Order: sequence, then C-alpha cells, then structure tokens
Amino acid sequence: MTSRLFAICFDASRPSDLARFWSGVLDLESVEGPNGEAELLPPDATGFRIRFLPVREPKTGRNRAHFDLTSASPEEQLRTVARALELGGDHFDVGQLPDEEHVVLADPEGNEFCVIEAGNRFLADTGRIGALACDGTQRVGRFWSEALRWPLVWDQDEETAIQSPDGGTKITWGGPPVAPKTGPNRICFELALPAGIGPETETDRLLSLGATRDGTGEDARGRVPMRDPDGNEFFLRRPR
Repeated sequence: MTSRLFAICFDASRPSDLARFWSGVLDLESVEGPNGEAELLPPDATGFRIRFLPVREPKTGRNRAHFDLTSASPEEQLRTVARALELGGDHFDVGQLPDEEHVVLADPEGNEFCVIEAGNRFLADTGRIGALACDGTQRVGRFWSEALRWPLVWDQDEETAIQSPDGGTKITWGGPPVAPKTGPNRICFELALPAGIGPETETDRLLSLGATRDGTGEDARGRVPMRDPDGNEFFLRRPR
C-alpha cells in the first residue's frame, strides 16, 4: 500500500475567509480546524480535501499550480464566474487571447484559477475541479504517477497527466518551459500514510522514486516535509 492524496493545501493569510470563498464557488462544506486552519471536505470518500493553512508571508508572483473548473454548459460557466466575482474574486490577466473561451480569475488572495468552457473533452467526467494544472517536467509527472499509483492518462510532448483509478480530478504538468521557483509554493500536496505503514518506510520509497527530504524530522504540524524532483514541497502525514 502507498500514501494517498489527502489534501491540496493553500497557504493563506486569512484561511477562514479563503475557505469561505472556495466553499461558495465549489459548493463544498467548510469546517474550521486547529490553530487557525480551515478546510473543505470532499464530496465523497474518493476525493481529497482542500486545506487552508495560516502563513504570514503574502503571495508574490504566479503560483506553479492552479485549479481548472469545469462547466456543463455556457450558462454554468457564466454562473461560476459571476459567483466567484460576487464572493470577492477578480479577473486575472495572464496574456490570454481574445478568442480563448476559458476565463482566468484569481481568488481574494490572488491564487489564479480558470473556469473552463463547456465541451472540453479532456476534462469530461472529472467533476467540478477538472484539473490541478501545474508547471512541471515530464519527470515530475511520472514521479507522481508512481508515488500515488495513479495511472498516466497523458504522456506526450513532455506534457503529462495522471488521474486516480477512481476517476475525478486530473493532475497535469505542462512541460517546458517551467517557471522558475522563487520561494515556497503556496499550493502543495499533503499525503496520508496508509494504516500500518511507518513514515520512514514510505519516505524511503519516495526517495527511491526521486524525492528528497526537506530538512529533518517533522514540521510543526507533525508532517514529514519532502520535495518532488522539480523541487516542489509536499508533506506526509499520519492517517487521521
């Protein structure tokens, strides 16, 4: 058995407020956690949580990852955009062309996300969060396929994508050029150890796949900090 994707974590200046925004956009239940944390619960047992963790540092620069939200119809795309703007989001310019049909927005703390037009075949049947779209190399996509035991559903022209065997959100990496990393990522993965497997056993497996340790021991939240082959932070946590 291997670790599972427990949560996608956002660093946040105001976790409760950011959770309230995403709860309204995604129609997911929001709950308060310890020490100022907040999280959204997945719609079913196969999904992942979205956690908002308090930090003091403000966001600077573009994130290496963003959500792509799906739309069942043009009208739903318009409703999602309107709802996000109503909740405190804003339009965001990434140089998109006038004829592009997706809409790029940012949440109240500047985290970019896209509302994808209806009829996108690659994101068909993925759910409300169609993808977590990441800057990254082919190597890191293959690493996460092995780490999570999620099959590669795309591996072409140095672009990769994985998806759980149970379906749901895809995780994609766009290949070169990869944006330079200028500091800690504000969006990262949190993996839950399987029952009966110690952190050292799973850490050793991930190291053998190409991960590295990020310091020694556990962080203040009791998680083992690591980095994937592209240098992105991720964490191992004991199962709840």
